[in-house]
Amino acid sequence: MYVLILLLALFIGCSKQAEKANSPDLQEIKMQLEEEKPFVKETSFHTRQFKPTLNGQWIGFAVSYGCYRKGQAPGVKGPNEEQILEDLKIISKYWRLIRIYGSDDDGERILKVISEHHLPIKVMLGLWLANEDENQEAKKSNIRQTLLAIKLANAYKDIVIAVNVGNETQVFWSWHRMNTDDLIRYIRAVRQNVSVPVTTADDYNFWNKPESQRVAEEVDFIVTHMHPLWNGIHVDRAISWMNSVYNSLKTLHPQKLIVLGETGWATNYNPAKKGPGQQGSLIKGEVSFEAQEKFLTALYNWVNQNKVVTYLFEAFDEPWKGGGEQSGPNEVEKNWGVFFENRSPKPSFSGFLKKYNLNNK
Repeated sequence: MYVLILLLALFIGCSKQAEKANSPDLQEIKMQLEEEKPFVKETSFHTRQFKPTLNGQWIGFAVSYGCYRKGQAPGVKGPNEEQILEDLKIISKYWRLIRIYGSDDDGERILKVISEHHLPIKVMLGLWLANEDENQEAKKSNIRQTLLAIKLANAYKDIVIAVNVGNETQVFWSWHRMNTDDLIRYIRAVRQNVSVPVTTADDYNFWNKPESQRVAEEVDFIVTHMHPLWNGIHVDRAISWMNSVYNSLKTLHPQKLIVLGETGWATNYNPAKKGPGQQGSLIKGEVSFEAQEKFLTALYNWVNQNKVVTYLFEAFDEPWKGGGEQSGPNEVEKNWGVFFENRSPKPSFSGFLKKYNLNNK
C-alpha cells in the first residue's frame, strides 16, 4: 500500500511538473510584446476547427453577454459574482454559448462563476485591443488583456472554446482602429500560447476588402459583424440582406469558417441624432419591440436552417453605452438587449419564445 501511495504521489508530482513545463511563460511573452519583437508565424499553419457543441449537441445559436448594469461600466465598476450568477442562470435557459469582449477582472469572474456552479455554458473569450500608436497606456492595456486571455484560456480549457483577439480594430469607421501589424502580433502571441481556435472580430465592411486576406491568413476562423439596422435595412429585408453578405464573404474567404459575431435589432433609438455616422441618419428601419420580434423569428429560422454559428447582440440592455447614463435612455447603443437592464424579458423576446415554445428549453 505504501509503495502504491508513493507511486501515486510521484505520478501526480510529475504531472504537475509537466503541466508547469508546458504552460506559457507569461513574463517572456510580456517582454516580447513590450519590445515589439515579432512572433513568427508557424511555417505550416494547421487550422484549428471551431465546433461549438455541448454534450454532442450543436450550440451555435449563441448570444453576446455584456455584464454591466446601471451604475457599472468597464474599467469603472463591474458586477459581483452574485449578479453574474443571476445573469448566467437566465442566459443558460436559452443559450449554451456566449461571447464576452474583455479579458479583465470581470471576464475572469464570469469564467469563475461558470466553473464553480457547473453551468452548461461555453465561452468565446475576447480580449479588447486599442490603438496604441504613440499611446503607452493603450499598449499596456493591450498587453495586460493579452496575457490574461492566455492565462484564462489555459486555466478554463473546459469552458473557453475560442479566443477572439480584438474587436472592430480594422474597419474604416472604427474609433479605435489599430495598425494591422500590431493586431497580427497580438493574434500570433495568443495563438502560439493557447490550444483553442483563435480569431479576430470585425465588421463585414472590413472582411469584404482585399486587405482582410492578410488577417484571415492568421486566424482559424473569421468572426464578422452584420447589423442590418445600422445599414439602413428594413426588418422585412434583414435576413435576405444578411444572407447575401454572408455568402459574399464565403466567396472571398472560401477556406475559412465564417461566424456571425454580432447581429441584432435595437428597440429604441434617437432619430434626432443626424449627420455622418449618426443613428438618426443611418437607421431607416422600424425600431420597436415588434420589429425586434420579427427579426428574432427570422434570424432563428435562418440560423437553424443554415447551421451558421451566430451570436445574437445582445442579452441585456447596457446603460453605460452611447455616452453613459447621462446621455438619455433612447441612445441606440443602450437598447440592443432582448432583456431590459433590470433582467426582465422584453415583450419582443417573450413573444418570440411563445411562438417557438422555448420557455422551458
